[in-house]
Amino acid sequence: FALAPGQAHELPLAPAMLDSLPATPLWVVADKGYASNAMRERIWDMGARPAIPAKRRDGPVACPKWAYRCRHLVENLWARLKEWRAVATRYEKTATSFLAVIHIAAAADWIKP
Repeated sequence: FALAPGQAHELPLAPAMLDSLPATPLWVVADKGYASNAMRERIWDMGARPAIPAKRRDGPVACPKWAYRCRHLVENLWARLKEWRAVATRYEKTATSFLAVIHIAAAADWIKP
């Protein structure tokens, strides 16, 4: 996990997160918030394929529907994390303590049968 400032989007953090992956994935699935040519080129350059749909104002791009459907796994994880009240309402005031709550919630979700 990486936190972006509350008033900014997380696209600038994406290249560093891609660099920190332990291995090159076959696909990088993202929503329209990451739909930029620079991001798609970055994914192609690392040896993966982007599954990022185009924004309405952009021209069509290749985004296989079967690969993009896997995005629900991430959305479902965030839905489960938001069941934790401290994550959903962000009671923690500092970024460090909020990130710690996210890590605890994710670990609890991971070990839950």
